[in-house]
Amino acid sequence: MKPHLHPRCRAFTLIEIMIAFAIFGMLVAAIYSTWTVILRAKMVGNEAAAQVQRQRIALRTLEDSLACVQSFQASLSYYSFVVENGDEPLLSFVARVPAVFPRNGRFGDFNLRRLTYTLENGPNSERDLVLRQNPILMDMDSDEQSTPLVLARHVQNFVVECWNTNTYDWANEWVDTNSIPEMVRITLALGGPDDSGNPAPTRTITRVISIPSMMLPSFLQNSQGGGNQGQGNNDVQGINNNRRKSYNRRNDP
Repeated sequence: MKPHLHPRCRAFTLIEIMIAFAIFGMLVAAIYSTWTVILRAKMVGNEAAAQVQRQRIALRTLEDSLACVQSFQASLSYYSFVVENGDEPLLSFVARVPAVFPRNGRFGDFNLRRLTYTLENGPNSERDLVLRQNPILMDMDSDEQSTPLVLARHVQNFVVECWNTNTYDWANEWVDTNSIPEMVRITLALGGPDDSGNPAPTRTITRVISIPSMMLPSFLQNSQGGGNQGQGNNDVQGINNNRRKSYNRRNDP
């Protein structure tokens, strides 16, 4: 005859229950840690992608505008090429912008505009790269002055250097008012706090942009130039050919 077993003999002991809870807690902690790492990696990846996108848009805008520079020697007060670096960097010039240039709809048919790129303090104590525009013969309106187009936020550095054909080196300023540089080198560094407030790594891109235009000499603007205008056109064509050859030699691998 089998002995009668008390029902309490079939239950878990307190130690077994505590061990089970401990194992369950460790599993929950491991899952939570893994999920936190995944979320953090996703946020870092999204911020890095957004940073690259902001740099791409800013540099593309600079490239498109510099490719359309116009300058006339007889009208330097309107067509000056200005470069300033330091704590308040500035790049300003006149360009005949393409139809897809930002804020074209605001200016209508006035596609010949002065473009001014500056680095200014933003609303959250960061520094932003902004663009202001105004038609060549018009003053900048109050709306454009107060609400410029923000090309990039959290900009750590914005440097513009011009290629000096006399010293064959990069210069931090452009003092030759009777010409425009053949090339400019732009350095743009972005980096700021991410969505969690943690500092994000700084990403720096340097881009060398060739300017295909040259300043039109004043005698070519004179309608009374007569027969000298043909020679002037030949001189301009020769200068352009020399500039292209020089640029190709410098970039020939």
